[in-house]
Amino acid sequence: MRKLIFLGMLGTALVATSCSSNKTGVSAGEAQALRADVMKLKGQWDISNIDFDRNYSIKPFDEGASINCFVGSSWTLIPNNYTGTYTLHGENGCPSKIQPITFSVDKNSVVSIKKVGDGEKAKRVLSGYKLLLENATADSFTLVQSLTADGKAMDVRYNFVRKGK
Repeated sequence: MRKLIFLGMLGTALVATSCSSNKTGVSAGEAQALRADVMKLKGQWDISNIDFDRNYSIKPFDEGASINCFVGSSWTLIPNNYTGTYTLHGENGCPSKIQPITFSVDKNSVVSIKKVGDGEKAKRVLSGYKLLLENATADSFTLVQSLTADGKAMDVRYNFVRKGK
């Protein structure tokens, strides 16, 4: 009888351990802090400016549009379901486009963005973009994209300002 009780307790301990929330390597406190940072992204944003080496012609997110077309673009981010859109407004020779996206933020503040087409499921989209989230506040944040140009590392800094909640 004692062996059965001991085996039952051991089995319960193993199940409890295997189902713990620490499987991802994130403590409960870290998970709450990460969630708080992600929730700061909720709302409507504009890219106020983009810092990059102006010796290069950059066409972000495979849009075929100049990086200047992204200055003033509008972004809506919905962290509850990790979806959103970005809108290019079609001014100064730039295309007019609304692009649905999905995004995620990992424990290292890396933001993964996937462009999603009409009727397309994000899990079927195999390509995307990784950017580093910096300085997230209630009113602004920066996404940093690391690129290589002519064999040299280069960062592109997209600076966002809050447009609305």
